[in-house]
Amino acid sequence: MSSNSKTIEVVAAVIIDADRRIFATQRGYGEWKDWWEFPGGKIEPDETPEQALRREIREELDADIQVGELLRTIDYDYPKFHLTMHCYRCTLADGHLTLLEHEAAKWLKPAELNSVKWLPADEDLINELKRE
Repeated sequence: MSSNSKTIEVVAAVIIDADRRIFATQRGYGEWKDWWEFPGGKIEPDETPEQALRREIREELDADIQVGELLRTIDYDYPKFHLTMHCYRCTLADGHLTLLEHEAAKWLKPAELNSVKWLPADEDLINELKRE
């Protein structure tokens, strides 16, 4: 990693329902528009990763989640920044998700995960989730 590249630290929610489907969201903005990702966002200075994840999901999806185990932390070099992403297994606490910031979303069974174009940093985790 070059010393001049900035690091962005984020949290991501791998929301899994009772049918083992995984919630995927599509970016509606920026240079990665139309690519798919797990919902989440940046950790504020005064937050734990779990608090950040609950806040981001409320802001993006108007939903409350229960944050479970840390699945893995991904480090990925994008052209303009280095990403450190903490991915947590989550479940919905209140049963519905409303898209406030994304252009689309889908519940995908593990075998369907490759049906969308995931952000590069998410691909290793996707391969892991397909084997679950």
